[in-house]
Formats: sequence, C-alpha cells, structure tokens
Amino acid sequence: MISFSQFLDMVATNPFLAIVIVLILATIFVNGATDAANAIAEPVGTRSIDVNSAITVSVVCNFVGLVTMTMISTAVADTMSNMVDFGGDNHAALIALAAATVGIVAWGVGAWIFGIPTSESHALIAGLTGGAIAVSGGIAGVNMGEWAKVIYGLVLSTVLGYLAGWVIAKIIPLCCRHADRRKANDFFGKMQILGAAGVALMHGAQDGQKFMSTALLAIALSAGRSLDSMSGFPLWLEVLCAGTMALGTAVGGKRIIKKVGMKMVPLEKYQGFAASISATVSLLVATLTGLPVSTTHTKTAAIMGAGAAKNVHSVDWNIAKEMVYTWIFTFPGCGIIGFVLAKLFLIWF
Repeated sequence: MISFSQFLDMVATNPFLAIVIVLILATIFVNGATDAANAIAEPVGTRSIDVNSAITVSVVCNFVGLVTMTMISTAVADTMSNMVDFGGDNHAALIALAAATVGIVAWGVGAWIFGIPTSESHALIAGLTGGAIAVSGGIAGVNMGEWAKVIYGLVLSTVLGYLAGWVIAKIIPLCCRHADRRKANDFFGKMQILGAAGVALMHGAQDGQKFMSTALLAIALSAGRSLDSMSGFPLWLEVLCAGTMALGTAVGGKRIIKKVGMKMVPLEKYQGFAASISATVSLLVATLTGLPVSTTHTKTAAIMGAGAAKNVHSVDWNIAKEMVYTWIFTFPGCGIIGFVLAKLFLIWF
C-alpha cells in the first residue's frame, strides 16, 4: 500500500501525476457541489432544516459513508477498475486519464453554472471509456461485461427509485390518516432529515469509491504497477477524497439545493421522507452489488415518484426534462470529449 509520504515523493518527481491528481480532485470538488448537494436537497425545500445545517449533515455523512463502506465492500470500485483497459503503456494511460478528467470537470462546471444536477458518475464512466478507446485504438479497451453494469444501474436507479418513492408516499397517508396532522408533520420533518442523512451516507459510499479508484489508478500507473497490485485504499486517500467532496458541497451546494429542493417538486414532509428512504435503499442495493449508479439520478427519480404519488401535476416536468436531457447527453458528450482530448494529449505529451 502506498503511504502518504511515498505519494508526495511520487508527485514531486512526476509533475504529470500531480496534474492528474489535481484534475481528479477538481472532479470530486464538482461532484460535491452537485451530487452531494442534491442528496440533502428536499429537507431544505420542506423547511425541515436550513441550508447551512443541511450542508453540514452532507459533509459529515459523505465522509462516514465513504470510509465505512470501503471497509465493508469495494464492489463499486472493483467494477470501475475493471471497466476499461488503458493498455500496457503506463505513460499513455496516464495521459488518457488526464484527458478524461479534463472533460469531466468541464462538463460538471457547465452543468453547475446552469444549476442542473448532472451526474459526475456518468461523466466519469463516459470520460474514462472515451480515453480508453483512444489509447487502445478501438472498443477492445472497454470491458463490455463490466460496462453493462452501468446500464443495469441506470435502470435500477430510475425504476426502483421512482416506484419506491411513489409506493411509500402512497402508504404513509393511509397509515397516518387518523394521526394529528401537526404531530405527524413534526415527526416526518425529523425523519426526513434522517432520511437525507442516509442518502448522503450512500452518496459517499457510491461516488467516493468511484473517484478513489480513479485516483489510485493514476498512482499505480505512475509507479509502473497495475491496479490489481495495489493492496486496497489507504486511509489518507479516503480522507483526501472525502475532504475535497465536502469542500465542494460547502462552496457550491446551495445552487443545486435550491434547484431540486425548492423548484422541481413542492413536497410535503412525509413525501420528502419517502423520497429519501427510497433513494437510500436503492443506492444501498446498487453499492453492495457493485452497480455504479448516479446518486443524482436515483434521488431525483425518488423525488418525482413521491411528488407524483399525491398529484402528478405537482412535478415541474420542465425541470425534470432538463435533467433527463443532461443525463442523455452526458454519455456521448463526455465520451467524445475524453476521446478527442486523449488523442490530442497523446500528440502533445
């Protein structure tokens, strides 16, 4: 396992590794401003918690989720590691990795400017795929068996997230029809915060592992080693990734929170709880089975399902449509950017 002091020595002697790590950290920072913020958006929309407190919950839970899940299972990281093959030339592979991360950062910043919660997870997968194809000279650089898990995860996050949100939001009013409305609202306000904390935990577990595996891949390539030869994730890397994600949420999270939590669907507190629980369960299933899914995608589907359970017209489908278009274009967009930049970087460097 690479120690932190060894990592610093590697960065000092290999400036290109330093550039790649900075780019990966920039991607994690953007992820914190978009995906991590989206995880705790709806309690703010229902006035169960203020924005600053919600960001604090997100920061703490993302870190705990990343460290805890890494001790339990690294299935998502393993899927990411086996998804593409950059070939035997470690220098070319590192260049392609840099190209992919440049594309991801550009895509994520653009989405953040417009307040659209795009998926850095999908951007990462697409960028790495484009870079691998550029280096290998064809589709041979992609492990289609592992890549298929992305499609399975896409379907799971959409269908399970939406349906679970819809069903739970239907069941709660039936179970609480004789309860005092004020007490019920107070109860579900507190439960909604706990539910959002659960989503933040799973966001750290899912997205944290994706980006950690990419950072560890860059370190392995710089050391002239394969990722399989690395004995797990060092704690300092977990702290570095979680801390960068937390900083992104603190700096840029409010824009996405307002977009999703206050504009897309006007939820009641029990609906917000239903959305959070649905998203948490969906993400937990995906994480333990090694399916790399989008936290944003899952949570947004759950929010729409919970909102539609009461009134399908309560959902602002125009905002939902913006997000869907962003997700649709993420795969080809980031894939092409990663491919083109990898080809250019290979010529320049």
